[in-house]
Amino acid sequence: MLDRRAQTLLKTLIERYIAEGQPVGSRTLSKYSGLELSPATIRNVMSDLEEMGFIASPHTSAGRVPTPLGYRLFVDSLLTVRPLAGSELSELQDAMQPDQPQRVIHHASQLLSQLTAFAGVVIAPRRQQPRIRQIEFLSLADKRILLIIVTADGDVQNRILLTQRNYTPSELTTAANYLNQNCLNLDFDQVRSRVVEELQQLRSDMAELMTAALDAGNQAIADTSPHYVISGERKLLDIEDLSSNMNHLRRLFDLFEQKTALAQLLELSGRAEGVQVFIGGESGLAPLDECSVVAAPYEVDGQVVGTIGVIGPTRMAYERVIPIVDITAKLLSSALSLP
Repeated sequence: MLDRRAQTLLKTLIERYIAEGQPVGSRTLSKYSGLELSPATIRNVMSDLEEMGFIASPHTSAGRVPTPLGYRLFVDSLLTVRPLAGSELSELQDAMQPDQPQRVIHHASQLLSQLTAFAGVVIAPRRQQPRIRQIEFLSLADKRILLIIVTADGDVQNRILLTQRNYTPSELTTAANYLNQNCLNLDFDQVRSRVVEELQQLRSDMAELMTAALDAGNQAIADTSPHYVISGERKLLDIEDLSSNMNHLRRLFDLFEQKTALAQLLELSGRAEGVQVFIGGESGLAPLDECSVVAAPYEVDGQVVGTIGVIGPTRMAYERVIPIVDITAKLLSSALSLP
């Protein structure tokens, strides 16, 4: 346990380092801490904090910088969260209006990035297969047919079918009408179960066309559910703390593309209440060793269905990022829960 004097100096050091990005010396601490301490006393406290692993001394400077352990204590015990400005809160509220779920999720990711200047990410809900509103076929050249699928939530997916022969427009219309009569407000698995016997009784070539449409449609719908949506990752290129090591930054972008490991980290936040902060190596992912992840779960009708988060350098303004993530999660929950 640190005494109040050590806590105040550590808090001041981290706040100045976050604001200025330069190692913090005893003169700066004396100026900003509000404590009436001699330079010698401040140096002694700094030495103790360094010995305990909360701060470190860069070789090129007499000042100190916070370590991941120092950031952890700061976030857990010393941080004073700053309320959002009225304009920022209004921007979030305006963007998080009830709409198509995928559009709201993209808005949330983009706003997290815009308001923090870091990468914003949203784990999409694990949703059931969407219902079908309409299916159409359009004949193309060389025994190819364009399958057009419109879902109940307005999403449109296209797939090209390769067939054994060319179909006439009337045959395609008949096949589309047949499927539409049997698929309205059902998903593809339900349609398949409903028409399996009827397909066996159709001409083999027509049954082949409709079976291919069901298979391709099912795959098309499955492809519309990305595991997560990320925005603003290119903003990390402008952050000196990260861009100074291009190899590390390259590994970070590889992590974004792989998705699985990062999604698993974010899903951990869905099992906890409120905002979670992973600092540096706490994530267990090497590309995030110089980054922090601020994440929070969001709900639909009272049940946690996903996670939102911000990924940036460990030297981030936590007092600002944490409430942005917290409020965005709450607004997203409200937008997705409304009928």
